[in-house]
Amino acid sequence: MSSEKNNNDKPVSLIRLVRRNAELYSKKPAYREKEFGIWQSWSWAQASTEIDNLSYGLLSLGIKQGDHVAILGRNRPYFYWAMVAIQAAGGVPVPIYQDSVADEVCYVLDHCKARFVFAENQEQVDKVLDIKDQLASLDSLIYLDSRGMRKYDKSNLHDYRAIQKQGADQPAKMKAELEKRIDAQTDDTTCAMLYTSGTTGRPKGVVLSNRNILVTAKASSEFDNLTVDDSVLAYLPMAWVGDFIFSIGQAIWTGFCVNCPESTDTMQHDLKEIGPSYFFAPPRYFESILTDVMIRMEDAGAFKQAMFRYFMAHAREVGGQILDGKASVGLVDRLKYSLGSAMIYGPLKNTAGMSNVRVGYTAGEAIGPEIFDFYRSLGINLKQLYGQTEASVFITQQPDGEVRSDTVGVPSPGVELKIADNGEVFYRSAGVFMEYFKNPKSTKETKDKDGWVATGDAGFIEDGSGHLRIIDRAKDVGKMKDGSLFAPKYVENKLKFFPNILEAVVFGNGRDTCTAFINIDLQAVGNWAERNNIAYSSYQELAGNETVIETIKSHIDEVNVDIASDNMLSGCQIHRFLILHKELDADDGELTRTRKVRRRIIEEKFNDLITALYNGDTEIFTTTEVTYEDGAKGSISATLRICDAVVNAPAKQRKAS
Repeated sequence: MSSEKNNNDKPVSLIRLVRRNAELYSKKPAYREKEFGIWQSWSWAQASTEIDNLSYGLLSLGIKQGDHVAILGRNRPYFYWAMVAIQAAGGVPVPIYQDSVADEVCYVLDHCKARFVFAENQEQVDKVLDIKDQLASLDSLIYLDSRGMRKYDKSNLHDYRAIQKQGADQPAKMKAELEKRIDAQTDDTTCAMLYTSGTTGRPKGVVLSNRNILVTAKASSEFDNLTVDDSVLAYLPMAWVGDFIFSIGQAIWTGFCVNCPESTDTMQHDLKEIGPSYFFAPPRYFESILTDVMIRMEDAGAFKQAMFRYFMAHAREVGGQILDGKASVGLVDRLKYSLGSAMIYGPLKNTAGMSNVRVGYTAGEAIGPEIFDFYRSLGINLKQLYGQTEASVFITQQPDGEVRSDTVGVPSPGVELKIADNGEVFYRSAGVFMEYFKNPKSTKETKDKDGWVATGDAGFIEDGSGHLRIIDRAKDVGKMKDGSLFAPKYVENKLKFFPNILEAVVFGNGRDTCTAFINIDLQAVGNWAERNNIAYSSYQELAGNETVIETIKSHIDEVNVDIASDNMLSGCQIHRFLILHKELDADDGELTRTRKVRRRIIEEKFNDLITALYNGDTEIFTTTEVTYEDGAKGSISATLRICDAVVNAPAKQRKAS
């Protein structure tokens, strides 16, 4: 990172960049937060003061260099300031997923031996207090919202703003100590420690340095021409590396504004109000917005439905080409598209809060090509990226003009790619993590001595274009009993394109046939039930409805036709399926906090259902333990119907006959 020095020829760090922004962009908005229905705003100069005062306050509390400090709460400017202040004072910020249950919080706090915890409110404070006896290293909690804690023992509880005020009153000696700690930082100083989602076991602490974060932030910002005039909505978990690179790394590097919604419930409305120019969302978000659109259209009159279908058909033909600046689109088609934009596309983008989006990204899971193309046809510059926590996010990105639904783009600036003999994707870059905290064995297994990192994903690089195509998780890709390829995620993503299907889990590795679990989308299916005057009292009751089962069967039959046309993956057609009696849930350990399927846990937990799918049973009675919102345990029982799907001959067999 020697090429990235500041004017004093000292290594770049978050705090130095914040101070640079306070000088260059003094009055420009740095952070906004909606609270009590009103948007609050802080300039870069104000944010720099807030961070410095909090840093002094942390020193007065006794933070030592190398101390781990956890952050537990939703996206708020105060917590973004805390992460910079912690690092400035020599500590290591460790954000935790705010919806983590006490056991998950306990694991992270104990694993990193956190001395301090920033907790947003009474709910988060209580989580930590409940497990405090198991945390020998924990000294103090710093809370932001004091409501409900008037009678709490404050001996180890500190008010966030009081810490800042105490910091502002510190003598010159304390301020000199802060500058000493900032000057001691190098390119290899830890910038943050972020925990993986833990799809296959306990989460691992990924140690990321100043170099990792800031070289990646610089390269990715330049790739998409991000500037101080851009803005982003920060609503995804702060513990996720994507939010860290977008809302801290890129934001501080470029100086653009970070906007925090009032709550998860108001996020969509707040997005529409802010109208950011830069936006990221996982595929599930884009799927849910499209589901809402389709539900509203089903409720619309015949004329509106006909107009929607007409203009969307035209958008699918030319929208993506116009977005990419292709000259092949004729004048008449452009005029028709402009009319569609005024009547359909523009209002849809406005409803979704994406009217001003100049660059949009999706990642984390593969997005259905139909969903991806839908947004691009509206004129939204939605692109895919491929990344990991261990890479400081960016491995590949899609350049403007080369955006496709079937690839994840070309190597990001400064990233090298290679494909192993077994098809696994490896990468190397300045963003590659330092190590897994207290886990040298896993570090060595993941990163070799030359800096190459194993992604765990199977894929290939296209000849000519240089684009990377991801097939599936390498550990999930297998063989059917007849030797044909088994790629469950490929099938699951096709199924999740249908608004009625929220989640799908496909089985078949080492077996004769593929089978599947389905979760229905309660919002979409519930809307259908209401329109048809079908009464239901729960997800379980709706999932067992005969018409719902037949509808899901029709979706699976349609997907099977599509899969049969792919000679390489035709063996992945689904032969039998069932609709689960409960939604897969992170609180029950079936999903990660980033909504990724934990296949091993699901296979163990629902082994009786999988056995029934392969035994030829037509129904099965089952009982499953569940976790309620208050953390209490319970169980639900149901008799599930098991259905056969229509399986088609592979395309090569049809041609031969």
